[in-house]
Amino acid sequence: MNRTEARKKAQALVSQMTLEEVVSQLSYQAPAIERLGVPAYNWWNEALHGVARAGMATMYPQAIGMAAMFDPELVQALGDISATEGRAKYNAASAHGDRDIYKGLTFWSPNINIFRDPRWGRGQETYGEDPYLTAENGKAYVRGLQGDGNTMKAAACAKHFAVHSGPEDLRHSFDAIASEKDMAETYLPAFEALVKEAGVEAVMGAYNRTNGEPCCANADLMRRLRAEWGFEGHFVSDCWAIRDFYEGHHVTDNAVDSAAMALNAGCDLNCGCTYQHALAAVLAGKVSEEKVRESAVRLMTARYMLGILGEGSEYDRIPYTAVECPEHLAKAEQAAREACVLLKNDGLLPLDENKLTTLGVIGPNADSIASLIGNYHGTSSRYITIQAGLQDALEGKARVLCSQGSHLYRDRVDSLSDEADDRLAEALTVAENSDAVVLVVGLDETLEGEQGDTGNPFGSADKLDLLLPASQRRLLDKVLEVGKPTIICLTTGSAIDLGEGGEKANAILQCWYPGARGGKAVADLLLGHASPSGKLPVTFYHNEQLQEMPDFTDYSMRGRTYRYIGTEPLYPFGYGLTYGDVAVTEAKAERRDDFLVLTAKLTNTGKCDTDDVLQVYCQNEGSADAPDHPRLCAFKRVQVPAGQTVSVSLPVDERGFLVVNERGERVQEGKVVLYAGVGQPDARTEALTGHASVRIDLE
Repeated sequence: MNRTEARKKAQALVSQMTLEEVVSQLSYQAPAIERLGVPAYNWWNEALHGVARAGMATMYPQAIGMAAMFDPELVQALGDISATEGRAKYNAASAHGDRDIYKGLTFWSPNINIFRDPRWGRGQETYGEDPYLTAENGKAYVRGLQGDGNTMKAAACAKHFAVHSGPEDLRHSFDAIASEKDMAETYLPAFEALVKEAGVEAVMGAYNRTNGEPCCANADLMRRLRAEWGFEGHFVSDCWAIRDFYEGHHVTDNAVDSAAMALNAGCDLNCGCTYQHALAAVLAGKVSEEKVRESAVRLMTARYMLGILGEGSEYDRIPYTAVECPEHLAKAEQAAREACVLLKNDGLLPLDENKLTTLGVIGPNADSIASLIGNYHGTSSRYITIQAGLQDALEGKARVLCSQGSHLYRDRVDSLSDEADDRLAEALTVAENSDAVVLVVGLDETLEGEQGDTGNPFGSADKLDLLLPASQRRLLDKVLEVGKPTIICLTTGSAIDLGEGGEKANAILQCWYPGARGGKAVADLLLGHASPSGKLPVTFYHNEQLQEMPDFTDYSMRGRTYRYIGTEPLYPFGYGLTYGDVAVTEAKAERRDDFLVLTAKLTNTGKCDTDDVLQVYCQNEGSADAPDHPRLCAFKRVQVPAGQTVSVSLPVDERGFLVVNERGERVQEGKVVLYAGVGQPDARTEALTGHASVRIDLE
């Protein structure tokens, strides 16, 4: 059912509701209106990387890992898996009269905020630091979730609107100040793209204020969203964010005024309880009945578009057996393989399983389920950790010796131990008796995540620095001192500086949070059953570079991300090695009709077949308004067999050639230059890969 038809039905339905009934539908726990045949509906559901929080579902890599794939086609397929399994679970639950939280078809995903600061705990939920990459992945996930059928398969939600990326412990009272340039260049493009190009059904407001006004009642943001971009869907508050109006931001005096403020601004749905006061706000004349009814119409329009108000849909027969079906699990495994980023390899990888006799697997995340799943996760019927993946792959071929090595962050594993580092002796013994060591270190959602959702020992969900916890640093140093060939597997949702340990290790594989069965994919990569091919969607900084960056509370982009970094990073955005050796050897751009096409030749001089990612960056030479460094404007994942050259063509959107001035206007400035390579056109990438990008001067 298209929006026009659905809206007409919604208007007719809402016109039959009493004011009390209308108000009841504006909270996330919408009760049934039996006399009108409206069933109860809970709007709150999550599908950041698979259907979350309501029983079994396929779980693929955390969103930051999905971004590292540089593969929007696969992202869209994963979105479709979430929608399919969401429908299967909705069909089954509603058949049993279960309409509770996390059982609906309105998924509050994706998170398209910009991961501007590496300390932000929720950065793992995003598609990284680049507006273009974020928009491309966000559009793909929305299209996968919503589908292209006669009805929406599921409803996606772009969050958190807008200018939101920490600090977590200040979010309920913080005012994020952003210039017009940074708004237009960095913080808003992905939201605009999801509205105008992907037709996202919902937008969620952020907790914070932006430039003085709470995001869930921000006149400037709402004007851009509806008047400029033409958004016709529904707007939902973040959970209990409207309560923050008077408790945190102090822009209202009470709940009644807060409800009125949000409704007048166009916030249709309240995740929280403040709209319990909406009726009082209407009766007091603080918001009109017309405003309240319009919000109800938008919400009922969404329900009609989903086919869940009696009309039915083509998705009603999706069986429960679609959940965790073999096809979905295979896609999740593919995603985990594509997401891993090979940061370093001196030739140790891939390991030759035919020559291994004993492999040591050490570290607090080696056999940790938490390090697979990230936050906003679902539940899997089976988990395969990195340790288990290697054990399975090497069964009957090599002995796998294991040790936890250390606690994730405490100084001992067993609280009754007299000495700190009570698993260190075992770890060293394992290393001494192994041909090679896989050291699995990192974080999990207890060390980086959302405020209040975890037991973060440091008081909030953000990181204080870019180092591993001290217990893991001691483990890393001591194991490396043994002198055995060592691979570090990092399971994190953000940048980590391994310090001297990173320099001494033979190889480093960034695994992110790879999903419930991600350990199998990691084992496949380590043993050469597939080549790593992921690319960093965020800059990996040296820890000391935090001192050079703006304060965490400063939302200016100067000094942040690869576009404005002032010094050389540890590992650049867009970087990632493979088991092949791929470079762009030729590239040209030509105009075809109304668009520009870039054609590049990629040659793999290595001995392994591999995927790689053709990356195109743009710079406006001579422009004072352009970012300091070339910016990503196109990319494509490419398969390049060993010893072969492939030719690839991809369209390049010339809107990406415009620069944003201080007034937030997109203008043509300077000479447009493109760079085509398998990473950024920067000195650090060239030093790490041995390959420079090809420059293309546009006429």
